[in-house]
Amino acid sequence: MNFKIEDSADRSLIAVRTKVKRDAAKETAKLATTTVLNTLLSLAVVVVLWIFSLWAFDVSPYIGKGPIDVFEYLFLENAAEHQALVLGALNQTMIDAAIGFSFGLFFATFISVLFTVSKGLEQALMPIAMLLRSVPLIAMAPILILIFGREQLTVAVMGAIVVLFPALVNIVFGLRSASKAMLDVATVYGADRWAALRYVAFPSSLPSFFAAVKISVPGAITGALLVEWLATGQGIGYGIISAVGRAKTDEVWAYVATITLVSIVLYNLVALFESYILKKYAPQVWKNR
Repeated sequence: MNFKIEDSADRSLIAVRTKVKRDAAKETAKLATTTVLNTLLSLAVVVVLWIFSLWAFDVSPYIGKGPIDVFEYLFLENAAEHQALVLGALNQTMIDAAIGFSFGLFFATFISVLFTVSKGLEQALMPIAMLLRSVPLIAMAPILILIFGREQLTVAVMGAIVVLFPALVNIVFGLRSASKAMLDVATVYGADRWAALRYVAFPSSLPSFFAAVKISVPGAITGALLVEWLATGQGIGYGIISAVGRAKTDEVWAYVATITLVSIVLYNLVALFESYILKKYAPQVWKNR
């Protein structure tokens, strides 16, 4: 009799686990489908605005190329050569953007933690961050190039500057968004400042952190394009300037369309990853969105 009861309980537990896994798979598929639809919608809006702008401003066909012209350039006329040119430049730009994004987000997170722990440190260092934000990067670029040269170190510095301030503001706000009651409970249970930061403040800051990431992705790409134009002489940033100087408008628009497409896709991938992380580690926040 006891064996039958245990077998029945085991079967019930297995059924519950199977249902949970099935529901999780459905939610994951739903998130992926939503991300794909959002990406396609964003691309459709960009294409419509692109065509409408060329028509509304009566741009000369010699200068303004539409989606069909870019498609022909990349896939019909000397497609292999053009694709190799654009993809080679894109690969370099993605490397430069990844370097700037990584350094900028790392320092933004690190400094945010320090600001959260010490108000005095925030008052001392925030003016420096404001200075970096207020001075146009194109004005700082010659000095940075003189100091760091035209190699990858300059890419890291300039990319980090572009990413740093908006990410810093969002992450600091997120770390301070944890309710005082939750922090008090952690303190009652013996958590020190760092433990409360880890187990209470960090989970509460996830929405703001991912907002910082979503802002930083296009910012890092913009910084990469700028540093390629002014310093390294590689990637899409330099390719656009070079193609403009040689009056190769098809190539210019192919670069612009490619980097726009990649930016939209990366933004939506970050949004997908955000939904997955929030669902797993902050389900209440995810449900309230």
